[in-house]
Amino acid sequence: MTSHAPPPRPESDAFLGDLAAIVGPEHVRTSAEDLALALREERGLYQGHALALVRPGSTAEVAGVVRACAAAGIPLVPHGGNTGLVGGGVPYGGIVLSLARLSKVRAIDPLNATMTVEGGCVLLDVQAAAEAHDMLFPLSLPSEGSCRIGGNLATNAGGTAVLRYGNARELMLGLEVVLADGRVWNGLKGLRKDNTGYDLRHLFVGSEGTLGIITAAVLKLFPAIKARATAFVGCVSPEAALAVFSRLRKEAGESLVAFEYLPRLALDIVLKHAPDSVEPLAGTHDSYALVELASPRAEADLTGLLEIVLSEEIEAGHVEDATIAASEAQRQALWLLRERISEMQRFEGGSVKHDVAVPVSRVAEFIREASAACIAAMPGVRPLPFGHFGDGNIHFNLSQPVGMDKEAFLASWETFNGIVHDIVQAMDGSISAEHGIGLIKRDELPHYKDPVALDLMRTLKATLDPRGILNPGKVLAMGEDIPAALPTRKVR
Repeated sequence: MTSHAPPPRPESDAFLGDLAAIVGPEHVRTSAEDLALALREERGLYQGHALALVRPGSTAEVAGVVRACAAAGIPLVPHGGNTGLVGGGVPYGGIVLSLARLSKVRAIDPLNATMTVEGGCVLLDVQAAAEAHDMLFPLSLPSEGSCRIGGNLATNAGGTAVLRYGNARELMLGLEVVLADGRVWNGLKGLRKDNTGYDLRHLFVGSEGTLGIITAAVLKLFPAIKARATAFVGCVSPEAALAVFSRLRKEAGESLVAFEYLPRLALDIVLKHAPDSVEPLAGTHDSYALVELASPRAEADLTGLLEIVLSEEIEAGHVEDATIAASEAQRQALWLLRERISEMQRFEGGSVKHDVAVPVSRVAEFIREASAACIAAMPGVRPLPFGHFGDGNIHFNLSQPVGMDKEAFLASWETFNGIVHDIVQAMDGSISAEHGIGLIKRDELPHYKDPVALDLMRTLKATLDPRGILNPGKVLAMGEDIPAALPTRKVR
């Protein structure tokens, strides 16, 4: 993996001096050590380059930096917790604009059930601030200890609670955004109804920093969880798991917070490589579901409800065995079996990863069809579909055949992408459910996105960022904003 950094330009020092006058010299970092983490995405698929890492401490300073970049024609890439998985935060020239210093909780309004936070707030801190007022901010991700709310919104993050509470987009009521010319749009209203024209806030959620920089947000809060029940369920097939989900959705309603699917292979890999993991059920099963019910009512008998539904699903032949966590420690142990899948899969050699969505009614069908098609293309390949069954988001990963050379397997990445994404498209699905487009899917997007939608996206980009300085080359390939030398795409 190589970086294609251009040689320094004489005008760079003067430009960096202008930035230092805005944010303070100590907040313009140019050393290789300071830049290292900002130039490489989490999985190491891309390596970029930049003039500096700039750390503004207020919205006004962000606006000043953007104005300076616009005047000089220097690109900038907003930087949150650097937990993205599609290369969307990797810079190719210009500056990295870190929001780490914009980390204040500006206001909490329990009666309005909202909180206003700055874009650099770490997600875990946002959750804790809500808990301090006996409220819940439900967005939850494995990276919640380091990801930042501005990045969560810019990528429309999903996570394990989407089934009940929705994506990041559904958890936001208002935004403050610095535009490409340095103007600040103040849309920080905690309103559920505001019918005064175009709903501008939704342009920036999911835009991956290509249309504006989210510096603050008004977030929805919910009643704190007072009762919870978690079960690990062994099912006879993906179709059976879907039947269990359908039944629970009818019986539990809004109490059904999570329904995560994993095949036996996923559980085998976690049990094999995570030394403190324990087999959750007595036997082995084709498919598993991790189910969680939650309620703000302490007296809610969620365990009793789970017992009734699962017993009836055993009689119906969908469920073979199940266990309900009897303590918080047992609950956390069950969740770790799900959350460690991606981490442990790397010990099985090369893997090709897909983050896709299909209608919930077709998730079992998708798993069957995509698995069969990939095995037909490469006998011995090991499909590992898992994820958010209840909202149609499947992480369709493929582990290399046992004994196969890793690089030889990864050479088939484009072939598997075509197979999986074509099936997703035929089912009216999406090639990106929660990870975004970034660089890794940018060149595939025109094959699967409606051409009129793409044209509207390009029009929005050209209107809001006519000079192409905001995170150039990401999501859309547009003229001069394409990086001069994109690295070869890889999947591990």
